[in-house]
Amino acid sequence: MNAGIIVDAPVLDVRFRGGRKLGTVEDAFASTLSPGDTFYFAGLVLEVERIDGTDLIVHATSKSARIPTYLGTRMAMTTNLAQRVREFLHDRSQWPRFPGDVREWLEVQDYRSILPRPDQLLVETFPLEGHYYMVIYSFEGWNAHQSLGMLLTRRMESAGLRPLGFVSNDYALACYSIQPVTDPKPLFSPDILEREFVEWVESSSLLRRAFREVAVIGGLVERHHPGKRKSGKQVSFSTDLIYDVLRRYEPDHLLLRAAWEDAKTKMTEVGRLGRLLDRAADTMLHVELDRVSPMAVPVLVMIGRESVAQGTVEDVLLIEAEALAEIAMRRD
Repeated sequence: MNAGIIVDAPVLDVRFRGGRKLGTVEDAFASTLSPGDTFYFAGLVLEVERIDGTDLIVHATSKSARIPTYLGTRMAMTTNLAQRVREFLHDRSQWPRFPGDVREWLEVQDYRSILPRPDQLLVETFPLEGHYYMVIYSFEGWNAHQSLGMLLTRRMESAGLRPLGFVSNDYALACYSIQPVTDPKPLFSPDILEREFVEWVESSSLLRRAFREVAVIGGLVERHHPGKRKSGKQVSFSTDLIYDVLRRYEPDHLLLRAAWEDAKTKMTEVGRLGRLLDRAADTMLHVELDRVSPMAVPVLVMIGRESVAQGTVEDVLLIEAEALAEIAMRRD
């Protein structure tokens, strides 16, 4: 009944402390949250208090916030595709095959900032609308960028840069803060995977979520019985209880080690992050700009998209993209 089981992706109910339900978010997003983190949802900015079983307990706040993410059938960007994109951008002989507006976009980027070689990591910093932005063009895929964004904002917080949040796509990661980043190299030191990464995983529910899958697949918890099936809440309660007991009395248990490996590889793309951080110090090109660059526009448009009323999202995003592009494409 339970052999070869496929673990479905559960959802968590977003609730106020008094019990009112606002909606649901995917467990993949909820597992990256720690108490004090904020995100946009249902037209509000919500601050996380705790995760209680399958409930995400929140309260309203006025702080700056992240955008919720939904995985769906998203696949990671392959290393081969990322390398090809880097080569296309750098190799001018390939540009004639692009549409005219794309060629102009690349030319202005090269004029205003730089187009890095395939083996280089471009980091741009610039002010915009009262905040300071750091955009990293690593081309490592959305999954890796989400994890890197969490780690970088934690390190920026420790450095007193007062980060406000981050957004990412498959090509770039943008972190924005109240204080400017003058030297990004220390933020990318490899020890971030030994310190901030461990702290992040242990303080969030990433490890607990990974253990839930390991426990179900390993047969510790049986989801299916003749004539009935355990709900996600029942499974979470059972696996969380086992997890707490093992963490307390047998922290080196085989299933906990398996959960760690799953959390590192499948959920955080730690292998790609490690390779990125290993080469960052030697290959980084830091360009300080006085305004947004053309390549930064696509990722910056994503900031605040969840706070727009339903039905007007596309119009507002288009207006914002045009305004940013006008600033970025000026040659003065």
